[in-house]
Amino acid sequence: MDVTHAAVQSEEDSFHIVFCVDDRYFRCMGATIASIVANNPGQHFTFHVLAMKVSADNRRRLESLNQQPGIAAMIHLIDSAQFRDFEQYTKSSYYSSSIFTRLVIPDILHSYTDKVLYLDADILCVGPIDALRDLDLGEDVAAVVPDAEATTVRRVAALSLKHPRYFNSGMLYINIPKWLAQGITQQTIDAILKDGDQFRFPDQDALNVVLDGRARFLDVRWNYLYGLVGDLENNRPALAIPPGAATFIHFAGSVKPWGVWSGHDSVRLFQQYHALSAWSDQPLDMLPQNYKELRMHSRFLWARGARLQSLRWYFRYLQVRSHR
Repeated sequence: MDVTHAAVQSEEDSFHIVFCVDDRYFRCMGATIASIVANNPGQHFTFHVLAMKVSADNRRRLESLNQQPGIAAMIHLIDSAQFRDFEQYTKSSYYSSSIFTRLVIPDILHSYTDKVLYLDADILCVGPIDALRDLDLGEDVAAVVPDAEATTVRRVAALSLKHPRYFNSGMLYINIPKWLAQGITQQTIDAILKDGDQFRFPDQDALNVVLDGRARFLDVRWNYLYGLVGDLENNRPALAIPPGAATFIHFAGSVKPWGVWSGHDSVRLFQQYHALSAWSDQPLDMLPQNYKELRMHSRFLWARGARLQSLRWYFRYLQVRSHR
């Protein structure tokens, strides 16, 4: 493992936050980081990034965060060879070995901190996180947030969970000593390799099985799931979140707030933090990037009553799909 960083914050109260991303998600992660810093002035943060490879440009941009007072940022390069034992599984599915990366967070970061907050890179922070930062995890292996009610009902039944609760793993507040002492990483990997073909979300389902009864459930504001597709299919472009209901907004669906083409109000929120990030000069997605987005864009335009435009984009979708 290669670690590149400036001096880690010497302050004992530095809050450690970790991301597991591939090279193309650094731009999005940059907005996440900027939103956390902007809404928590005066706080000390250490941002860790686990990745299998990082471009020189993304490395330079991330390391520039070290110039900000109270901020440390470091890259942990993960050797993909350590996932070689799982190649048989990943080759037989559409998942890559990157799904295992966040499982090794405690092994990599135990020398830096006793607790670390993992976040997906499609999350924006819109408020102070003091209450989460000060949370005493006690004997709990991790603190988590429940998934949507409908998802919970389906997955609890499918996984035969002893406790009728199911969490979304886009946010995990990890108690590193407890995680390591109880061998959570290996148990989760074993669960994926044993039953992964039956899992809807391999690493998330496996974590729910292994942490059944061992995780503390927090309020939904710490991982407020927001899907843009439902809004756009019903011509509702406004970001509809009750005041105070969310501290972390998780745009977990197939449409993301950096897709300017969607026309959703969440784009403006993302732009606000993107402009504060080290990736601010990189353009957002003005147009759909693949055939799936082309088809969704056509549907959303139809919902808005822009029928002719919708048909034009649907024709483009058919053209692109035919050449796949």
